[in-house]
Amino acid sequence: LLVLAFVFIPNDANAFTIVIDPGHGGKDYGALGVKAREKDINLSVALLLGDMIQNGLNGTKVIYTRNTDKFLSLRERANIANNASGDLFISIHTNSIAKKAKNRKTIAGASVYTLGLHKTTENFEVAKRENAVIELEEDFSTSYSGFDPNSSESYIIFELNQNKHIDQSIEFASAVQDEFIHTANRKDRGVRQAGFLVLAATSMPSILVELDFICNPTQEKYLNS
Repeated sequence: LLVLAFVFIPNDANAFTIVIDPGHGGKDYGALGVKAREKDINLSVALLLGDMIQNGLNGTKVIYTRNTDKFLSLRERANIANNASGDLFISIHTNSIAKKAKNRKTIAGASVYTLGLHKTTENFEVAKRENAVIELEEDFSTSYSGFDPNSSESYIIFELNQNKHIDQSIEFASAVQDEFIHTANRKDRGVRQAGFLVLAATSMPSILVELDFICNPTQEKYLNS
């Protein structure tokens, strides 16, 4: 799980800033397993990843959107990254599917997302779940210009306003996914695109990682180790 950033950093890493975003936090637990909570897994992985980067790449600066268990809005996360003049944004998440899904306890695998218009229902469901955190904010409709995370019509903005860093984001996402498969031995669920608000608001190459499925007891145990 900790092989995310070593595949894309330039040889001269001085002044290169990586922003690591542990998804969810505080009152927002994220997805839940039998024992584990997504917000805790995301934070643990983020802190270990940051330590690896700083120990292995002298001069690289690591910024965390959160390094404790606290709630942050999606806009606050992006603002932290933008204000730090980040060169790369990595948002870390843990996947899940609906409780009624027949394969809920067997589904497995890692996937890496970049910003884009979802092309499958599955990608849309992931984006809806991750964007739904805005509903925990006061007056979210005004703050996000009427964006409704559950309405497919709202996501047309991601087709009209593609991230200018999309090529670099896809390149990095592909490298990360390759490491998930060949180093972390995760099942390959591919590089995907979907309309994540936190990625849309960052002004740098950015990805959102889904580590594996917390709803699968075997993967939950692994993720929580």
